[in-house]
Amino acid sequence: MAGRRRPVVWPVLLAALVAAGSARATETERVGMSPFGPNDEIGMLNKVTPESVFKVLRRISSGRTYDLSVEFYVGMPSYYFLGQPRFQTWNVHTPQGTIVDDPNGLGKEKNSHVTYSGTAFSMYAHTGTHIDALSHFGLQGEIYNGFKADEQLGDRGWRKGGVEKFPPIIARGVLIDVARYKGVDVLPESYGITVADLQGALRQQNVALEDGDVVMVRTGRMQWFKDNEKYMHNTPGLTRESASFLADAGAIVIGVDNISTDVWPAQESRNWIPVHSAMLSQRGVPIMQNVNLEQLAADRVHQFAWFGAPLRLRGADGSPMRPVAIPIR
Repeated sequence: MAGRRRPVVWPVLLAALVAAGSARATETERVGMSPFGPNDEIGMLNKVTPESVFKVLRRISSGRTYDLSVEFYVGMPSYYFLGQPRFQTWNVHTPQGTIVDDPNGLGKEKNSHVTYSGTAFSMYAHTGTHIDALSHFGLQGEIYNGFKADEQLGDRGWRKGGVEKFPPIIARGVLIDVARYKGVDVLPESYGITVADLQGALRQQNVALEDGDVVMVRTGRMQWFKDNEKYMHNTPGLTRESASFLADAGAIVIGVDNISTDVWPAQESRNWIPVHSAMLSQRGVPIMQNVNLEQLAADRVHQFAWFGAPLRLRGADGSPMRPVAIPIR
């Protein structure tokens, strides 16, 4: 499309993989071991307890709800440029088709009286608003807590670290509106959000992070969601340092309003996706992408009760979600 930069994808990825290969002998990055024990598969989500849930529910200040999900539709932006399948939907049953085929054997009269519509869909697990399980990225053939891929990953998915292990997540949510703090509608292409940006936005919003927070970071890119080429490539995002700042502050989930939590292309030479690998593989902090933060930002709602639950997809390394936010005192 005229006036737009071509996506920086495969050349950067290839260079990163070559660099990783040459450095393999001296590679020091290893997966993290869980403080919650050798069998833990959910990492920092262990901090969601009946006490923490009740604490945030008592702070709800209104009945206003914010839907933080995007729509799923044919042609939507996703990682199809990396070879993953696009979102697709098709009709399995239609009113006229049921009359013609009569699959239930009831005949034209009954099928004309009670019409029947049924839909199927398929997609890559990391499409639309979704959460990454801790098995999504690993280091040196292992995932978080030392589970080995060659022992725990079969043809039917992960035996350890699957997204079905995640509980429903109810916690205090915090919006960090970096785009507003920087005085722009949308952060520039490939802008790496710094620790100073996060701290400055929190000061501007008069909000302090707490242990157990779900943290949502706004770049402004969600405004471009329906323009695939503009939305998908050369994304602004977090760096290892800024993501680690959030994890150190106690974040149990980190989400962004674009297709990649990481700034893209990555700013590291030896790791092509450092935020994903650091948060999922080392810190046990699930991450989310394509979270719709626009209405929260417009209303300047920076603290809220955050509700979300992935589908219980056995052995999957991620799942769609439809999170909801309700303002709190």
